[in-house]
Amino acid sequence: MNADAHPLVVRARRLAADLLVPAAERVDQEGVPASHVEAVKRSGLLGVVAPVEYGGSGASAAVLRETAEILAGACCSTWFVQTQHHTPVQTLARSGLPVRERLLGPLARGELLSGVAYAHLRSFPRVPVRVRRWQGGWRFEGTVPWYTGWGLNDVMLLVGVTDADEALFAFAEAHDQPGLKASPPMRLAALTAARTVSLELDGLWLPDDAVALRTPYARWAAGDRARTLNANPAVFGVAEAALSLLDEATAGPLRARVADVRRRAYALADDPAPDERAAERLAVRAQAYQVLGAATTAAVVAGGGRAMALTSRAQRLAREALFLLVQGQTTESRTAHLAALTGA
Repeated sequence: MNADAHPLVVRARRLAADLLVPAAERVDQEGVPASHVEAVKRSGLLGVVAPVEYGGSGASAAVLRETAEILAGACCSTWFVQTQHHTPVQTLARSGLPVRERLLGPLARGELLSGVAYAHLRSFPRVPVRVRRWQGGWRFEGTVPWYTGWGLNDVMLLVGVTDADEALFAFAEAHDQPGLKASPPMRLAALTAARTVSLELDGLWLPDDAVALRTPYARWAAGDRARTLNANPAVFGVAEAALSLLDEATAGPLRARVADVRRRAYALADDPAPDERAAERLAVRAQAYQVLGAATTAAVVAGGGRAMALTSRAQRLAREALFLLVQGQTTESRTAHLAALTGA
């Protein structure tokens, strides 16, 4: 089935048109409401790539990309909250540990929403969160600098590094508890609505049956590198939303550029050798950011002074584009992006 015609893509378009787009400027200023999360849960989109036998749809990567574009273009804050969920689902789908049977079904069916607390792994060999064996389970110590969806998520996939340099991923309930305390929500230039906090871990204890993955850091890092080489589908969703604010004479050439970069980006994403052609992947990723910047800048220019109002869709999309420049960034992708900007 063509991804455009998949039932979940149709459902995502309906959710975007009926709920997300009309409320996007208000959500940007007030925060993602619980009602948005409930609507996403009911839609089935949280189980887009989850195994069918656990209540998911088992859809293709192309369907996941398409739904991501639609949600990000409609309300990037809502997209960012729900996109965290897919990593825990995919982690559990590959896990052979007991937590799979306890949580994969509820996550796949949208009964629970999960966040993630693992971006700090990319700072290795610095270790912001250390985890050690303790009383038949695991004790977490340190600081998670960024955690999105606080107050909206039911559970989180938390990671620490062991003394043997293993990455240990375990599920915890997503609320303040002994050993876990969240900061006040951060005020950010974009996506404040996604309810991002930092987490202080002071002896948070999780049992063995909360563990979903325990793997050498180097093995995890290799997989993470392959994922972060490619362009984020949200980039194309926000770019298309910006183009929809322009007249066709202006939008046409930019839309052709977006389509060309998107086609090349997704061809690389579908390549069966994800570790190869790294330089090409990073170059296309940088080109995706460039065309995103052109599209959102054009929307602001076309909007004139009105685009400076917080009620303006153009300025919201421009700020969301700034956020996407650094979301999921690694040292490698940052270096390649800066080189592309400077012509180095």
